[in-house]
Formats: sequence, structure tokens, C-alpha cells
Amino acid sequence: MKTQGEIEAAIANGINRFEQEYMGRGPKDIRAHLLGDLLVVRLKGVLTAAEQHLVKQLPAEKGRDLLKQVRTHLIETARPAMEAMVQDITGVKILTLHHDISTVTGEEVILFTLQTEPPLRETRK
Repeated sequence: MKTQGEIEAAIANGINRFEQEYMGRGPKDIRAHLLGDLLVVRLKGVLTAAEQHLVKQLPAEKGRDLLKQVRTHLIETARPAMEAMVQDITGVKILTLHHDISTVTGEEVILFTLQTEPPLRETRK
């Protein structure tokens, strides 16, 4: 059994590896937060130079929508691998995955809904 901090660190490391392999670069900062049966992963600084350029050059809605479509498609394509990684770390089945990205701040959020709260080991005080 793992502590909450060990689960959060392992998830952050796993998502960081995913970003590097699938997107070509990792985020500048990543944090995972386990809140009962919700797992929130917040990534900062994820936009590549090409994505930033695309968003600036196209009309606001078109650039934003295009980037979100591409990122969502990539997440959906890799969804089985991401869910397997989270399930392996938490020991709990994944019910849903939600994703969004801000083209303004370069922040990305991935939310996993777990079937139950993962079993946790108490931290030593």
C-alpha cells in the first residue's frame, strides 16, 4: 500500500513521461492531487513553440479550437495507456477521464474519476 504522497508523485512522474513521449516535451511544472475518488493532474507550461505560434497567428477562436481538438485527440488516443498507468499506481479502476487545456496560460488539466478511493497507508509523523 502507498501513501497519498507516493501515489501523487508516481502519477505526476507517469504523466510527465507520457507528455514527453506523446507530445515531444514535458511540462514546466506538474502536480497531482488525490481528492477521495478524484485524481486531478495540473500541468503548467505545456504548449510547444509551434502551438504557441499557431494560436497567435490564427484568429482567436480558430487557433484555440484547433489546438484543443488536436490535444483532445492525442489524449483520447493514449487514453488506454494513461488509464492503465493510473490504475496500476492506485490499484483502482478508472471510471472517467476529463481533459482541458488553456491556450492563454498554457495550463492543462486532466481529471480521473476512480471507482473508489484508493487504499492508503498512513504517513509516519
